[in-house]
Amino acid sequence: MTEKNNELVLTFDCPEEPGIVNALTGVLLKHDGDIVELKTFDDPRAQHFFARVHFAIGNGAEPAAAAAAVRKDIAELAARSGARWDVLPAGQKRRVLIMVSKFDHCLNDLLYRARIGELPVDIAAVVSNHRDHQRSVEWHGIPFYHVPVTPENKPEAEQKLLDLTDRFEIDLVVLARYMQVLSDSLATKMEGRIINIHHSFLPSFKGAKPYHQAFERGVKTVGATAHYVNSELDEGPIIAQQVQQVDHSFGPEDLVAAGRDTERKALSDAVRWHCEGRVMLHEGRTVILR
Repeated sequence: MTEKNNELVLTFDCPEEPGIVNALTGVLLKHDGDIVELKTFDDPRAQHFFARVHFAIGNGAEPAAAAAAVRKDIAELAARSGARWDVLPAGQKRRVLIMVSKFDHCLNDLLYRARIGELPVDIAAVVSNHRDHQRSVEWHGIPFYHVPVTPENKPEAEQKLLDLTDRFEIDLVVLARYMQVLSDSLATKMEGRIINIHHSFLPSFKGAKPYHQAFERGVKTVGATAHYVNSELDEGPIIAQQVQQVDHSFGPEDLVAAGRDTERKALSDAVRWHCEGRVMLHEGRTVILR
């Protein structure tokens, strides 16, 4: 996860056309680029091309100047191809803001993975509508903000969130079991920059105690889905999913424990893939180049 001065990650997607891989690798060859990892996907249904290239710039050039030259040529290629693109230092940490309510399993998992360097993130702040986790968050040396939410003050609470994302220059907001519905305007404003986690029983078991509802129905799998937030409640583009087999011997508490495991893994995978530039959005779906 360590940022390397001479290594970059290029993401590039555009309408399908012949020769695009050759054009991309040609730019890298021109600047003595050495490909470390190359992932592509050509979607025949959407007629759209996706690429992620991790490459090292030739040692003979000053890294900043070489990176600027690569960006210039990629920008020209993108303009001709109608592409979306980005070039970032490999391993660069993304600035993340976590939002949480009462349940802390996903929060603690993200804090731990960030602390040991498993996730390429800098957790800049944690926001909660409760104070339950303030001490543990501050123990990690991370600012904690208590922002209560009521039907009356919801616009003001969401404005505080936007102010914090600007203040801390946040790249990604993670809803780590944050039990408040974001407004359509906020979801639209931050499209592709908010990840949520929920149990995959939705919409079968809505409301309180979904795992207890699942127990009563005798479910045979427990799952979780991490997705981008959009204006459709819990129906944003899916990034990662986890599933675990269960059986008749699992009581409600066992299902809850299994659900915590799937939620932690799905959310951490989604955060890692997003921050590594492996997730590409297109027409309401995601392409994960991993």
